Amino acid sequence: MGIFDRFKSRHGQDKAKQMSDAAEQDVNKKTGNKYTDRVDDAQQKIEGAMGMDRDRPEQR
Repeated sequence: MGIFDRFKSRHGQDKAKQMSDAAEQDVNKKTGNKYTDRVDDAQQKIEGAMGMDRDRPEQR
């Protein structure tokens, strides 16, 4: 089983979303929130490519 298969599993997908959000927050913190829109767009593209599409109104 590859790493992407693990992320796609139900439990793994929840963990992957948590990790993705944590990474986004970390990048935003390190850049002083200067690139929040770009970081969010990149995160959405990565999650979409991994089959983790989700609505994001709570982050805007």
